[in-house]
Amino acid sequence: MNSSPILNQVGAIFIPVSNIEQARDWYCDILGLPADGEVLFGHLYVLPMKGETDIVLDSKIFRVDNVFKVPAFHFNTDNIEEAYRYMSSKQVELITQIEHNQWFNFKDPDGNHLMICKC
Repeated sequence: MNSSPILNQVGAIFIPVSNIEQARDWYCDILGLPADGEVLFGHLYVLPMKGETDIVLDSKIFRVDNVFKVPAFHFNTDNIEEAYRYMSSKQVELITQIEHNQWFNFKDPDGNHLMICKC
């Protein structure tokens, strides 16, 4: 067995955003989280996710050509139809229908492509 100093785990996923406060408020709204956390160093906001992997919104790395064109990860749901209706009611830009009764893609306000998937 090869011993590596790099752990076999993901610590955080960074999402480039143009306005840290607006992005914090939008992501907290769709995830049902309070938007009362501190913006760090003027450009970072850590979304308080369940599990070991955090999502970090970062306005310092934002460029229009730097947004996710394909989902780099997905948010979990127990009910894909309810999640789709919920996102539609929030006027989120849905870019697919529910596919294979398992997942759908949408955009955040900066144009990042994200996914919700039935777990």
